[in-house]
Formats: sequence, C-alpha cells, structure tokens
Amino acid sequence: VQLVESGGGLVQPGGSLRLSCAASGFTFSTYGMRWYRQAPGKERELVATITRDGGSTVHPDSVKGRFTISRDNAKSTVYLQMNNLKPDDTAVYYCHVLILVRGYWGQGTQVTVSS
Repeated sequence: VQLVESGGGLVQPGGSLRLSCAASGFTFSTYGMRWYRQAPGKERELVATITRDGGSTVHPDSVKGRFTISRDNAKSTVYLQMNNLKPDDTAVYYCHVLILVRGYWGQGTQVTVSS
C-alpha cells in the first residue's frame, strides 16, 4: 500500500489549495478514504471522510463549508479542495486508508497559511 500526497505549499489567508493523494497497492474503489492534519504541538485531526463510491462525505465543523473531499476511482486518487484558508489551517496534511484492522498513511504535505 502506498499513499503519496501532493499539492501543499504557502498560501495567503483567504486563498485556496487542492491537495491530491495518489493511492496504489490496493483496490482503491473498495475503501473509504480520509484526510487528516497535524499542526505543530497538536494532535492529528480528522478533516474529511469519503465513502468508497464518493456518495457520502463528512467534514468537521472546523472546516465545513471551506474544505471538500472528492475522489476519482479511475485515477485511484483522492482530493481535498481547501478554500478560504486561515492561518489555523497551517499543518501537515495526510491521507489515510483503513484496510481490515491496519491504517496506512502517506508521508504528508505541508500547508502553510500566512501573509
């Protein structure tokens, strides 16, 4: 199983970024996917969940209305569109998949929101 995130960077407050997570080594279309983030000195936080067919998504109140998770099963890729970014969104963002009882993580991509 391999998860490779990309798309992070430095953005000004109010800006947008789209993160991508390319998956391989498992049958992507049969598993739900998640995005997490971890800011310095804080615990890892779940920011988005999507079902295997993309028909249902969940976002916590902290990002609801600003972040949108989506997926392209033909490309084995999950996305996180982030709009109206705030300094508090600064973190390393990780994608995650749970297969049977084991969780798999990517290496993460840094998102920094600063003027």
